[in-house]
Amino acid sequence: MSSNFYTSRARLIGITNRSVSGAIPDIGSYESALERDFMELARFDSGIDSVIPQPLTITYVDSFGVERPYTPDGLVYYREDLRIPPLLYEIKYRADLKDQKRQLLPKLRKTRSVARRRGWRFRVLTELEIRTPYLANAKFLWGYRAWEVEEPMAEYVLTILDDLGIADPSLLMAALFSHKRDQAKVLPVIWYLIANGRIVCDLDAPLTMKTLIRVKGDL
Repeated sequence: MSSNFYTSRARLIGITNRSVSGAIPDIGSYESALERDFMELARFDSGIDSVIPQPLTITYVDSFGVERPYTPDGLVYYREDLRIPPLLYEIKYRADLKDQKRQLLPKLRKTRSVARRRGWRFRVLTELEIRTPYLANAKFLWGYRAWEVEEPMAEYVLTILDDLGIADPSLLMAALFSHKRDQAKVLPVIWYLIANGRIVCDLDAPLTMKTLIRVKGDL
């Protein structure tokens, strides 16, 4: 992910229901735990170029015929080489989405229309889409992304894994070193390589010592 995250906002962050305010460094402010979790995902996703919290304010007509302002939660831009249209998003807990359906429907319809005219997509994201095994993996691996690893050791790990073809962390550690102490020392290197995309695996499933892993591309 590039360092292009910035926090231009169309609305001020305030106290709301389920309020847990704060900020994710280099991404922006959040006003709920669910927004925070989404930003954790965005920070880890190397396909995302930038995230703009509260990017614009639109007007819509509510169910009583009154014109009101509405500010979506954010806008995601992806890397140009991926050719993915920007994503305008709103984050809601499923319970709130159900309870506030009548109030939300007019504003969400208008937002979808505005997004379509700009060539964007629009999605309402709930805990079902956000709080997944991928989120748990992203939170765990983020701490290893900037881990200090000597490149010769990284290359050694990659070479042995490439020779194995497909393995799991437990098997790879045993192939690298015979002593348990040395195996324990190399485990953070494996997590570092996964966190930086040099070793690939299915991050949509819980990451364990039995997760199948392989080298990305050729050495």
